[in-house]
Amino acid sequence: MVENIAADAARQPAVQSGAHAATQYGGAGVLALLVAHCAGMVDLVALPVWVGTLIGDYHLDPQQAGSLATLFLVGAVASSVFLSPRLNRLRARFIVPAGFAITAVAFAVAAAIDRYELMAGLHVVAGLAVGSSLSVTHGTIGRSRSPHRLFAIAGLSLGCFAIAFLGITPGLIAAHGGRALFEVFAGVMGVAALVSAAAFPATRARGIGATNSESRLERAVWFGMIGVACMGLTQAMVFAFVQRIGLDRGFGFPAVTSVLIALGLVNLIPAPLAGFLESRLPGVRVVQCGALAQAVIAVTVTQSSAFAPYAASVSVFAAAMIFTHTFAFGMLARLDGTGRAVAATPAMLMTGAAVGPILGGTLVKLSGYGSLGVAAVAIAAIAIFCFSRLAPRTCIAGISE
Repeated sequence: MVENIAADAARQPAVQSGAHAATQYGGAGVLALLVAHCAGMVDLVALPVWVGTLIGDYHLDPQQAGSLATLFLVGAVASSVFLSPRLNRLRARFIVPAGFAITAVAFAVAAAIDRYELMAGLHVVAGLAVGSSLSVTHGTIGRSRSPHRLFAIAGLSLGCFAIAFLGITPGLIAAHGGRALFEVFAGVMGVAALVSAAAFPATRARGIGATNSESRLERAVWFGMIGVACMGLTQAMVFAFVQRIGLDRGFGFPAVTSVLIALGLVNLIPAPLAGFLESRLPGVRVVQCGALAQAVIAVTVTQSSAFAPYAASVSVFAAAMIFTHTFAFGMLARLDGTGRAVAATPAMLMTGAAVGPILGGTLVKLSGYGSLGVAAVAIAAIAIFCFSRLAPRTCIAGISE
């Protein structure tokens, strides 16, 4: 199946505005990219369990718990910001497995301790390492023949991973305590290190026009990146607390866990759907509507006191981000054919995500869960404006808008 996916991706046309030719990856290389994407994006799946475990098992307040997640994400942002401009000068097949291996060790050590200061330092180390691996992974996907399609396949893989993670991990934590979460993280990163060491694909060497490949990114690309960062902020700010919202409103642990499992099932849909609709929907309108939909769902999650609307909105919350980001990734990859813009995907997502848990924790501490919805609406307005700046440039590049 992976070989068929790789062959299909190779047949897709690409609009290249950079100096690098698109690269065809074999089946094993595609599999390594999918595994690396799932491991690197673990925060998107695990954040509510992560923060909920830090509060419930480690007895941290919401602000402290959010701060630990923020330190991990800040580390990921820092490494992505540093590495993404240098993507085409990096040894991807060394950096990716090494980053995951370091992350695995950091989480394994975190599982054995409970001192806040040491856990904070380990979260930073893990973030720096995983951000390096993920940045190179996304840059490599961006250099493929069909970045939108391959990123959609990666999103489907993440949905499958989410089902397994959210279906198994809460039970392990309930049975063995909070340390089980970090042991699971360490195992996921260890598998990613082994797979990427064995099969991570090599991109083509820099060709003609190398000077142009190091030119500054266009203004439209920067606006698109800011829009994605805004959605990442809302995603992390609200999603980090969906478990606690449900528990604090008396819905019960089994019911809230079932909602998270449903979320994993729903997450199987948006990425392949976005891949199928790539040439059938106007990309700029999709990302604008996606930001609006995310805000509406966030308001429902944070304001509802009944289980049914809470469950329905939580189950589709991550799906809105996955669907929208697939379109944004494809547009940015085509606007910048060097892969540097999409190599900064961890920086885009995790800049917002790094601020999200601590901002969300502070808002909850000061004003309750309802304040998260108000903040989500304000952030959505900024994202919609930023995405609107993509429209003229996508027309010039020949991308459907």
